[in-house]
Parts: sequence; C-alpha cells; structure tokens
Amino acid sequence: MNELSLELTEISPREFFGHQNENINLLKKHFPQLKIVARGSKIKVYGDEERLDEFDKRFHMLTTHFAKYNKIDENVIERVLTAEGKEDYESSARSGDILVHGVNGRMIKAETANQRKLVDLSMKNDMVFATGPAGTGKTYTGVALAVRALKNKQVKRIILTRPAVEAGENLGFLPGDLKEKLDPYMQPLYDALRDMIPAERLTQYIENGTIQIAPMAFMRGRTLDHAFVILDEAQNTTHAQMKMFLTRMGKDAKFIITGDPGQIDLPRRVISGLKEALLILKDVEGIGMIQLDDKDVIRHKLVKKVIDAYKNIEHQN
Repeated sequence: MNELSLELTEISPREFFGHQNENINLLKKHFPQLKIVARGSKIKVYGDEERLDEFDKRFHMLTTHFAKYNKIDENVIERVLTAEGKEDYESSARSGDILVHGVNGRMIKAETANQRKLVDLSMKNDMVFATGPAGTGKTYTGVALAVRALKNKQVKRIILTRPAVEAGENLGFLPGDLKEKLDPYMQPLYDALRDMIPAERLTQYIENGTIQIAPMAFMRGRTLDHAFVILDEAQNTTHAQMKMFLTRMGKDAKFIITGDPGQIDLPRRVISGLKEALLILKDVEGIGMIQLDDKDVIRHKLVKKVIDAYKNIEHQN
C-alpha cells in the first residue's frame, strides 16, 4: 500500500480540519478507497498511487483556497472536489472578484465558476438567459450586476419583474393597495436589494422610480431605455409574455432573464415562454446563455441534498 504524507504550514489545522474534523470527514467520504489519518498538522493517506495523486492535487487546491480566503466550508470543498480540473477550479476561485459592496460593507461576489460565467456573459452580451435550480444564485448575481451598473452610472434605472402566475396577472381579488398586492410576488427581489443598498437609499430609489419592481403585465407598451432589466421566474411566462418582454428592450439596456425550467407553474398544455425562447434564440448573436446546476447552490447545505433527492426520484420515473 502506498503512503502520502502532507503537512499544513502557516495554516491552523483546527480551522482547516473544521469542527470535530468535519472537513476531513468530507474528504474521507469523497475518497472512500483511501485511508486518511489526520494528527496535529500532519495528514497521512494510504492507498492506490493514482488515487493518492488525485488526493494530493485536490488537497493542494484546498490549502491554496484557505490561504487566500482564510476559510473553507462544505460548499468550497464540494466545488474543489468535483471540479473537472484545476482550470475549472481556478475559474471558480477568480469569482472572488467583488461585484458590489453591500450593506455594512458586505462584499457581494460571484461565488462559483458558473456564476462567474454569468458575470462574464453579461459583460459581453446585452441579453443573457440564466437557468438552473433554486439556490444557484441566478437572481442574486443578476441583481448585484444591476446594482453595480447603477452605481457606476452605466444605466439610469433598474427594473425587476416577475410573472404573477398564481394570481393570473389579475391581482384585483387580493386585499390592500397595489403595492400590498404585489409585494408577496416581489419579495425575493426586495430581499436581494436590501443586502446591497441601505434601506433609506433603497426607499428613495423606489419612490423616485430609479428602481422599479413590477409584474410583467406592467411591461406592456413600454420601451426600456438606459435600464438594467431582470425578468425573474421566467419559466412561468407564456409565449406571448416572453415575446412582449424581450421586445421592450431599448437603447443602452441590459436584460437578464432567469428561471428554472424544472419548476413551471403554468396550466397544463401552456408552453413555457422561457423554454421556447431558449430554443428559438440559442444561435442569435449578442444573446448569452448559461445553465447553473447543483454545484452552484450556495444556500443551506440541505438545499443541495433536497435537489439531489428530487433528481433521483425524477430519474426513476
């Protein structure tokens, strides 16, 4: 049996190994063919030479990340261990570039390789489609890009919209004034904005129209110039709604369309405008498309497990 000896230098073993060696346990889970023993600042690994070489490479990537960011967690370990190669991981590591400084100095960043690709696509294209399951950061990254563009005076306003499917775009039966009727549908967008813009300034932006949050029905007939526009939950648009929205694009505008084709709430036999648009526009120059996946989930660690569990059931049916 071959042996690999590694030692942590200038890195706290306690912080690197995690509480009760939880990070080491993740390594053991990912490399079941290897025997991994951690004592003090040293790690000894026993097993097949090829697997030891792979472990050595991944371990070096983890220590490099820790040295740069002073932390690793389950999400970082998962990304490093499942990256196709060093190039894929380094693309993810470069995603540490700050998109915008949020409330209380919070640094809003693209956290994964695919989120970074979304940022790059937005820089190169005026219209980008970003699809993927819940928690992959599609909307959050899009809102961060919009806030950055506003702060840099690249656009004059931000427009965020979603189809209010549950109310059939007819919100009249709900109690309260228009804002109260819309807020339940727009809450995820407000949540992202509150992370990035102080409350008082956000209120001013909304009151003076610099930031507009409205259902898709309010987009009809408008021409959206000098604006960063995000259509969220786009899988719940119809053919007519998607075509209407995409043709609202005006001068110096940026559009990001996000959605999860696997979570469509439309009535049966109604074709999703998002799924249709992805096919119709896939070869149009100036339009970028990126699909995020469960490797990009940055919510609670259980979210990825939930996605995986549902995926397994769907594959069985």
